[in-house]
Amino acid sequence: MKVAVTVQHAGHVHFFKHAIAALRRRGHDVRVFARDNEASIELLEACAIEYEVLAGESDSLLSLAATQGVYEARLLRRALAFEPDVLTAIGGVAVAHVAPLVGARSVVFYDTEHATIIRRLAFPFADTVCTPDCFRDDVGDKQVRYPSYHELAYLHPEAFEPDEAILDDVGVAPDDTAVLVRLGDWSSSHDVGASGIDDPADLVERLEADGAAVLLSTEGDLPDGLESHGFDIDPGRFHDLLSAVDLYVGEGGTTAAECAVLGTPAVYVSDLTLGYLDELEHEFGLVRNCAGDDTASAVDAAVAFLDRPAAEFRRRREDLLAAKSDPRDTIVEQITGTPAGATASADPVETPAKHTG
Repeated sequence: MKVAVTVQHAGHVHFFKHAIAALRRRGHDVRVFARDNEASIELLEACAIEYEVLAGESDSLLSLAATQGVYEARLLRRALAFEPDVLTAIGGVAVAHVAPLVGARSVVFYDTEHATIIRRLAFPFADTVCTPDCFRDDVGDKQVRYPSYHELAYLHPEAFEPDEAILDDVGVAPDDTAVLVRLGDWSSSHDVGASGIDDPADLVERLEADGAAVLLSTEGDLPDGLESHGFDIDPGRFHDLLSAVDLYVGEGGTTAAECAVLGTPAVYVSDLTLGYLDELEHEFGLVRNCAGDDTASAVDAAVAFLDRPAAEFRRRREDLLAAKSDPRDTIVEQITGTPAGATASADPVETPAKHTG
């Protein structure tokens, strides 16, 4: 088969990297098309995945619309030349629009209920919409529900082995209680009108007062007065850090879920709710969801998590892994229409990376 994979964020690279490798091992011709956005290109290079850049970043909803138009037009031209059997993506606005124009099938993966713009532009045109079984909405006959989370596609224990030594590299002593606080930038189309941590300085101060060593990560500049809490690591080691810290408090839903599947408790602070985070809270006790305008509740949730033994969260993670499947096989099966069989090596791909502008 000929398969076109599109990625617009670093998280999309993580989600598809093992499936790309598995498809290529099975002899399929896989082309990867990307937007230069949120470290996506850096991660493609790190994973040695061949790709072609079709568009760059955007800094507003208006520029996002323009960038999306360029991205879709260029994807259409590449697809007409490549003649793929399947186009696939997370969100999938471009692939859902381009696939019928080139006689291909579109397979869209998604897990974000509040992303109404993306859903309205993609779902009606997609052939298959794959969602975790905790996705709250009914997409109709084209929906395929599977018992897992996006994050397990790259953080399942058979796909990822963390390096706990990462704490030394960020200046955290072995006996310290390490808390990672992460702030978002709220510029995505699905974040319009939402908010998260209302007073980062107050949150950090309260966590420190409880004895925590606080690491601060942002998608932009560090807030004034909190620069000393910043750190610098290779982006490819971020998941090592999520596994090594004792707690995560932040505005990113994906990061909260990544922590949960790694066995690190997470406090998600946002006005936006997500089906997978609700399930991770109520079914597995690995996440606490807090409103964005209530720092006190977030601190209380953080302290409650830190008061419990780490072994408890390891047991909760084992319960999660027993209940959920490894989604790597699901990705391959939905793309090819045939069973994936046993998932092979977690190595992303063997060929050297290259790119074109």
